Amino acid sequence: MTLARRDFLKLSSLAALAPSLEAFSRPIAADYTLRIAAGLVELAPAHIVSTTLYNGQFPGPLLRFKEGRRVIVDLYNDTDTPELVHWHGQMISSDADGASEEGTPFVPAHGMRRISFVPKPSGFRFYHTHVFAGGDLNRGTYTGQAGPVYIEPKDDPGAYDREVFLVMKEFAPSFSRGGDMAMNFLAGDPIKELQQIGKRTDEEAEEKTKGFEIGYELFSINGKMLGSGEPLRVKRGERVLFHVLNASAGEIRSLSMPGHVFRIVALDGNPVPTRAEVPVLWLGTAERICAIVHMNQPGVWVMGDLDSDDRRHGMGIVVEYAGQTGKPQWVKPKPFRWDYTRFGRTDSVPAQPDETIEITIVKHNAALDGFNQWMLNGEAFSMQTMKPMYTVREGRRYRLKFRNASDDIHPLHLHRHSFELTQVGGKPTAGVTKDVVMLGGFQELAFDFVADNPGLTLFHCHQQLHMDFGFMALFKYA
Repeated sequence: MTLARRDFLKLSSLAALAPSLEAFSRPIAADYTLRIAAGLVELAPAHIVSTTLYNGQFPGPLLRFKEGRRVIVDLYNDTDTPELVHWHGQMISSDADGASEEGTPFVPAHGMRRISFVPKPSGFRFYHTHVFAGGDLNRGTYTGQAGPVYIEPKDDPGAYDREVFLVMKEFAPSFSRGGDMAMNFLAGDPIKELQQIGKRTDEEAEEKTKGFEIGYELFSINGKMLGSGEPLRVKRGERVLFHVLNASAGEIRSLSMPGHVFRIVALDGNPVPTRAEVPVLWLGTAERICAIVHMNQPGVWVMGDLDSDDRRHGMGIVVEYAGQTGKPQWVKPKPFRWDYTRFGRTDSVPAQPDETIEITIVKHNAALDGFNQWMLNGEAFSMQTMKPMYTVREGRRYRLKFRNASDDIHPLHLHRHSFELTQVGGKPTAGVTKDVVMLGGFQELAFDFVADNPGLTLFHCHQQLHMDFGFMALFKYA
């Protein structure tokens, strides 16, 4: 058989094209795969807990993204119930964000969902489940479904030798009645008018007892109780950048290390205008802090929570200097008030908002079969009516002013947007950008956000128990 020259050239060109055609038809591989399934976490040899995990581990795997470079993530759900994965702190579409209230599709039971998004903004973010738990302590953020995300920034956050991720988390939850939350660590004083509203609400309530709260038996950092697992080994003179995440379902956490201070470089992944040094970190549920510690006090130390009982039950990690031995030492720091304004700008004021929305928070004790009900401007969130709902217009700047008529601290979280703190604990501030902020009991707080990411947007208290029983609202773009 012989071929004419033109036929030979035609076949040759098709052969050369074949590899590219094959590549085009080949399925695109995911950048990351997360598999949701039941598994075991060995917090300590005598404490192994069964819970739901990502990829069979706690915390879930560290995901490192490049700002602006699109990623594909495959989500597999090996459990018997639908699941959601929320990409906390990222400005992505409602479809990918991971909240059913915004219209995100569930990852079906024994099914999968592929999502794709462009990671932003840069910095320390995380991912976690976002399903309703209610009274089921084996669902939602009571499980081990949480993992860190780091979106590589364009600018170096500071001079450091290495970075360490620390994920704080409690396990073995149970219900209790009442209990008062410590509030004296936050800057600012209670407002009498808000105290009176809270008192009047209590007096008018049919149920006079306090509602259910959640307590825990076991505490951990990076899935290990204090004294279990390997210590964090450091060298004298090192500058360690700690990325600390409070992955609790509802607890406020503190962290301190005797003889050392934390130089704050970012809050919730966003660089702060003023890098201040503090002896103690305080983190509301879902808050993240990036801080540099200069290792200049050789020894073997406990880096742990200030709460002695929680620390004894695991909330800490041993820090061991090279060449040092002995029993890990703990020294309680002097009283210190956490004040977001110390990280802000003092030489400028925030831009004026186009509109101010005021929200008053009220608690009705034990109103829902023993659970507290939370009302925003007299309305508890309903999945049937999808209210309360506020309308915003793209490009406008909104100031949300919160008045807390309860004795609880609320870690307030806005999805799909970042916000700038404008007033905290009675003091004005500017320049501190976050996605979660603690609102003190009987206090006021204000933050501004620009409506620059169209789509349904969820707002809620990040305590699972509060959001499940009314403490949510939606923002929709007109």
